[in-house]
Amino acid sequence: MKPLGVWRVYTLSMSKYSIVVPFHNEEDSVTALYDRLKAVMEGVGDSFELVFVDDGSRDRTYKLLEEIAAVDSRVLVVKLRRNFGQTSALAAGFDHAQGDFILAMDGDLQHDPDEIPLFLEKLEEGYDVVSGWRKERIDNFVMRRIPSRCANWLMAKLSGVDIHDFGTTYKAYRREVIHNIPLYGEMHRFIPALASWYGASICEIPIKNVHREKGKSHYGISRTFRVFFDLMTIRFLLKYMTRPMHFFGGMGALSMLLGGAVSLLLAALKIFTHQHVMDEHGPLFVIAGVLILAGIQMLAIGLLGELQVRHYHTATHRAPYAVDRLVRMRAPGEASILHED
Repeated sequence: MKPLGVWRVYTLSMSKYSIVVPFHNEEDSVTALYDRLKAVMEGVGDSFELVFVDDGSRDRTYKLLEEIAAVDSRVLVVKLRRNFGQTSALAAGFDHAQGDFILAMDGDLQHDPDEIPLFLEKLEEGYDVVSGWRKERIDNFVMRRIPSRCANWLMAKLSGVDIHDFGTTYKAYRREVIHNIPLYGEMHRFIPALASWYGASICEIPIKNVHREKGKSHYGISRTFRVFFDLMTIRFLLKYMTRPMHFFGGMGALSMLLGGAVSLLLAALKIFTHQHVMDEHGPLFVIAGVLILAGIQMLAIGLLGELQVRHYHTATHRAPYAVDRLVRMRAPGEASILHED
């Protein structure tokens, strides 16, 4: 059972908007981003909360976040036990956010908080997901922009979601939509594609692409290769997530049919022409056997996949992260540090 204090965090207030920001070694940006977010959201005029997730930072990021939470009850700090990655940090923020509308952004000041009202306006119009579009990119042309364009074009074609920029974290969601999407690995950039599977309405708005003011980027060329592998995963999930047997079973049946046809041909040659099959057609005999065995294995994988789907729809939700503590002010000037089991 969780400590009583943890449950008190969830009953402190219900906000209309939640701003989720993951941080990893961003001590140079924390205070400036908080000041800008607070000014923008106070200008919006509705209730809000700021959910700051410390993703295992090794610098003073968490200390600064804790100091902010000590003076502002609208700030919730989620400290993860180690660095789980951006997707898991976002998942932690989404799980602890209480707002009806949830907006996610990076903590390095490359996303302009002044554009938040544009996202909220689209959500108020009825859209379920509002995605930012870095229409005029200023980063490296060869290392970042060309691979990004290729990946975004492929993702749009494979998912059927007609947006230009899947990669940016700067997105806004309705609470019920984002809470239906399981996040793990590095799937955060494909949330619009996964949301479309649930029937969400999606739009995008142009956003500024500004230079990083402080700190060092955590992204490199290796990230591009991971994106292409994720593309294949997403394509499979969108088409066969709830019916894996249709994929593996089809391949298995085709393999067994080919292997069976070759076996029948070799059997006919043996019966009617009395050929020494192993001497004259040994490799073909081996290929037939491998095809049949491979087909049986693919069918078995399909059945195991069906069992996993059943388990997915009946099992308890398991988070892809581990929380060390939650920090939110209880009384004026007093921050509460709540450990979570």
